[in-house]
Amino acid sequence: MSIIFRLDRVMADRKISLNELAKRIDLTDSNLSILKTGKARALRIVTLDAICRELGCQPGDLLEYQPDENSAGEDKELNA
Repeated sequence: MSIIFRLDRVMADRKISLNELAKRIDLTDSNLSILKTGKARALRIVTLDAICRELGCQPGDLLEYQPDENSAGEDKELNA
């Protein structure tokens, strides 16, 4: 996947546990864990909004784009 969710890093910076953040944003521990470990396939905007509100961060602090090795060649072909 090309989008990396950096929730673990931001949580560590803010010194907040998974259980505490899950309670604050009204999400189950297991669902938040899926986000934290990068195994999520989708993210609701309301969830992203709640995480940013509670952690005092911007969406860009949580999300990072890294092109896949496979898609890098496809992008070059499309731009040619």
